[in-house]
Amino acid sequence: MVLGWFGQLFMNQGVAHAVIVLSIVITLGVLLGKVKVGGISLGVTWVLFVGIIVSHFGMRIEPVTLGFVKDFGLILFVYSVGLSVGPNFVSSFKKGGLALNGWATLIVLLSCVCAYAIHRITGTSLITMTGVLYGAVTNTPGLGAAQQTIADATGTVDPSLAIGYAMAYPLGVLGIIFSMLILKSVFKVKIDKETEKLESGSSAKMTAPRTVTVEVSDSLINGNLVNGKTIGQLHSINQKQFVVTRLCRPNGTVVLASPSTVLNAGDMMLIVAADSEVDEIATSMGKIVNMDIKEWESMDKSLISKRVMVTKASINGRTIGQLNLRTAYGVNVTRILRSGVDIVATPNIALQVGDTLVTVGSESGIKQMSEVMGNSLKKLWQPNVAAIFLGIALGVLLGSLPFKFPGMPQPVKLGLAGGPLIIAILIGHFGNKIHFPTYTTESANLMLREVGICLFLAAVGIGAGEKFVDTLVNHQGYMLIGYGVIITLIPLLIVGILARLITKTNYLTLIGMIAGSTTDPPALAFSGEIAGNSYPAVGYATVYPLTMFLRVLTAQILIFMAI
Repeated sequence: MVLGWFGQLFMNQGVAHAVIVLSIVITLGVLLGKVKVGGISLGVTWVLFVGIIVSHFGMRIEPVTLGFVKDFGLILFVYSVGLSVGPNFVSSFKKGGLALNGWATLIVLLSCVCAYAIHRITGTSLITMTGVLYGAVTNTPGLGAAQQTIADATGTVDPSLAIGYAMAYPLGVLGIIFSMLILKSVFKVKIDKETEKLESGSSAKMTAPRTVTVEVSDSLINGNLVNGKTIGQLHSINQKQFVVTRLCRPNGTVVLASPSTVLNAGDMMLIVAADSEVDEIATSMGKIVNMDIKEWESMDKSLISKRVMVTKASINGRTIGQLNLRTAYGVNVTRILRSGVDIVATPNIALQVGDTLVTVGSESGIKQMSEVMGNSLKKLWQPNVAAIFLGIALGVLLGSLPFKFPGMPQPVKLGLAGGPLIIAILIGHFGNKIHFPTYTTESANLMLREVGICLFLAAVGIGAGEKFVDTLVNHQGYMLIGYGVIITLIPLLIVGILARLITKTNYLTLIGMIAGSTTDPPALAFSGEIAGNSYPAVGYATVYPLTMFLRVLTAQILIFMAI
């Protein structure tokens, strides 16, 4: 009796059955994802393979429930990814990022060309080859976009898509890593020399703020005497970003600096600027003096330094200059701590909920300013659930809108992957400008992302498991694995060689770009191990937003070509 009930719970249908099967698949998949072989792990993708295995042995879920779990998991995943990449989406195109994004775009296009060429040469279904493509480049959102496009267009689910993905994924992870090693061997790369080149280049110097004390002299800035100028005039003349926080007159009087403060020879200034520029800024105004912050604090007990958190939604999107903190409260903001990054607090920087402001002023002034900013850690612990689901709703609406293009047999939709991704990117980038609450802690964002991808992969695996073994054994599944290796290696090696020869891209930046163009975290981790520093992560972050968008878009285009 008990065994019968227990067996029905695992092999029958219903909500309880679905929850148990999904929980088992995700638990086992996540645990297996922690196992490394040769320092490499498939990570959360093990959830997909566990789903295939349990489905093969009869543990399946009713199609309607399975479809909902898959779609909802996909939405949570891509929306969380969009929120995280949105703030850096536009800035990733600046300076050297434009060239890197160009190379990453070429990798995306070449991988699509390879998949389509194999389809035409071998006669393999383009839908299957789309699955192979996204397994070969280890891009799960693209798989989700392809599946959603098929469902919207035909009202059915094609298991060959997930099967192709599962066949190609394991060697896709290894292929990306091998491409990095091949390029290292071909160009006889010496890691220490590549690191030295990056560190000697001005674009690679640390830009975190540094604080120095400067004694004002009769020096010239662009032909203008510093002596007698206001701090505001110096900003206009110098054309560099810096903050003067306090001023000590020759008689020992310490005052809070403001744009209207007049400088005289012999004055001591406490300056905050980017590490790469602070020496140049300081020496143009006088000479650097060995005087640390503790000495400043001992000279005048009326001025204190304190950190204040921005937790009020009304401050979101407003610049430091607009808030006029110096006039209103007698407080200077010297630095901003945002997502682990230290930023010089210039007047034109827009504040975001979650920012931590390093302030200088009187105790009463900072207290008043703190009340305006919120300064409540408890508020940050409470996620903006309403804003998250409003953004998801807007993303689903956008994804459901049909767009008619000439030559297309039917209107194109962004789908449940593309719509939420685009809305999340837009909200992540512009939300602070329209006072839309976008703040979520990194842990909250990661939780949503991981829950979403686990639900999606589990549902995809369970749906594809019934035919997986048959495809592998009786339908030349090993050929799909080989096609995946081709799709992985050829674009990465071609673009890697061209980027090295044409734009002289540094190897450490190049391997980060390769990992980012495939949106592959294991490859990023491996590139970091090769480099022994964080330079590959810069290349990864530079191309990741655009690559993610292009992978989702090209997945839908390939499916429309197939149907």
